[in-house]
Amino acid sequence: MSDVITLAHGSGGRKTSELIANMFKKNLGNEFFTADDAAVMPRPEGKIAMSTDGFIVSPWEFPGGNIGKLSVCGTVNDLACMGAKPLYLTCSYVIEEGFPIEDLEKIAEAMGETARKAGVRIVAGDTKVAGKGQVDKVFITTAGVGVIEEGVNLSGANAKPGDKIIVTGDVGRHGTCILLARDEYGIEADVKSDCAPLWDAVAAVLEACPEMHVIRDATRGGVGTVLYEICDQSDVGIKVDSEAVPVADEVRGVTGMLGLEPLYLACEGTMVMMCPAEYADKVVEALRKTEHAKGAKIIGEVTSDNKGRVVMTTGIGGMTYLPQPGNELLPRIC
Repeated sequence: MSDVITLAHGSGGRKTSELIANMFKKNLGNEFFTADDAAVMPRPEGKIAMSTDGFIVSPWEFPGGNIGKLSVCGTVNDLACMGAKPLYLTCSYVIEEGFPIEDLEKIAEAMGETARKAGVRIVAGDTKVAGKGQVDKVFITTAGVGVIEEGVNLSGANAKPGDKIIVTGDVGRHGTCILLARDEYGIEADVKSDCAPLWDAVAAVLEACPEMHVIRDATRGGVGTVLYEICDQSDVGIKVDSEAVPVADEVRGVTGMLGLEPLYLACEGTMVMMCPAEYADKVVEALRKTEHAKGAKIIGEVTSDNKGRVVMTTGIGGMTYLPQPGNELLPRIC
């Protein structure tokens, strides 16, 4: 095998077969992984959820992960937000001619490791090679299928006045990590992405609170954008205690220097949850027992007033509106 990806690797001939066998099957293979035109798997009982997402993050590798890990976490977490246990994924790679084979191996390894950790099987895929300069190194698209737990009904339209709002961890870490990894501002800070698969956290929450109303993944646009989307979907207002929002010190330092709001920076391992107030403490307790949600906190509540708006209470007892998200959020991560 050559040291870099060539156009021959995307031709469908011998080089493509070698790449699939030596790279993707080796790292992603399982009992359902196929070289045929479509994978065949057992049909799950009950309702299924499906999701698809594209990943073009730059740089492709960052502290705490890479595009391979991210592509699995993103789709697994989207399924989990609907109460669906992730079962199967497919993936599509678009690779720039000249991309190092060694780097592609890192991506495939991370993808396989994350899938196994999340309990999901990658069953089929596709590989294309684009000419030099036609893509930025490597793009990945994943699609996933999961089965929805019995009795679960989650939607951004389900928020009710009185619901408590919970975040599963600190906010804005992934967006800050990507911003620093691009090295455009000359800032040095030890910020790792929170990128992680979160089905175990969701499963624990659904057991603790059968009446969970909303679970959302705070990826592009961060927690602030998610809160505004839920306001619109459920026709409610939201009140957030600014002092309760968890922000890592290193993230607060970087965003403070650049004048950025952590609530609008992407998370890849933090979810927003809304549940009846009587379940809130149990939900937080259940979350803190899982691997990636030990920093779970209640940050506010859903209200019947100020519909369509997110109100922030300040440290000195005042109140202000969280600005509505703009047309372009920084840093642009995909």
